[in-house]
Amino acid sequence: MHSKTSDLLISDACFSYTGGFTLNHINLFVPNGQMVGLLGPNGCGKTTLLKLAAGVLVPSEGDVRIGEMSLKKLLRREVARQIAVVPQEFNIPFAYTVEEVVMLGRTPFLKGLNGESKRDHQIVSGVLELTGMAGFRNRYFNELSGGERQKIVLAMALAQEPVILLLDEPTSHLDISHQIEILELLRRFNREKKVTIVAAMHDLNLAALYFDRLVLLDRGLVFADGSPDEVITGEIIRKVFSAKVEITRHPKTSVPQIVLLPDNPSSFS
Repeated sequence: MHSKTSDLLISDACFSYTGGFTLNHINLFVPNGQMVGLLGPNGCGKTTLLKLAAGVLVPSEGDVRIGEMSLKKLLRREVARQIAVVPQEFNIPFAYTVEEVVMLGRTPFLKGLNGESKRDHQIVSGVLELTGMAGFRNRYFNELSGGERQKIVLAMALAQEPVILLLDEPTSHLDISHQIEILELLRRFNREKKVTIVAAMHDLNLAALYFDRLVLLDRGLVFADGSPDEVITGEIIRKVFSAKVEITRHPKTSVPQIVLLPDNPSSFS
């Protein structure tokens, strides 16, 4: 991994879809090396915000910057050399091996028709080792389990040597053990490689466990931004999710955890 450092700044950014959904004047500063969990109900704008941060969408107002440079002024290849994205769904229609899929992460660095360099192969081998998937390099991607595929997609993103890693619900559709494995990997990359991470999360309890900062969206606005203690409160969760909850403490880490309360407790007796 290289030593570039960059902050992510989303300033007064707006974006509207034809269907009517709007992100309204989003302001978000993520300093280099921070790990941020992006929360909110379905349709609140998490994926849209990630796409703005990645330069896939361009804000109708405001700006998105890496360090001092606006994404609007960068070519896609230049953005891809600094920002990597792990989408919620990733499909390869062809019979690619694991190594070939991970090598796709080196695309922004390939020069003309020269093909992959020795360094490209070293980086791919390195991220396969880091993710514990080196033994899978010759397996076909589409033959792997969901958790294994997710680690390969993560390895592909890391092969870009990003300073910023954006993930859209990286633990969705995974069983409990793979959810923990993916989040442990992300925390390790964040701490050891100083990669800035912003991940949209569906599970609020997992987000509170693994992210020091949480940003909660609601209807295209930032509703809350702070530590798990500041964001995961009974009042905030009830307002945003319209759910009855009780907030407890994790027995090992003491971070807040949510217990859902049924509308009619007597029906369980």
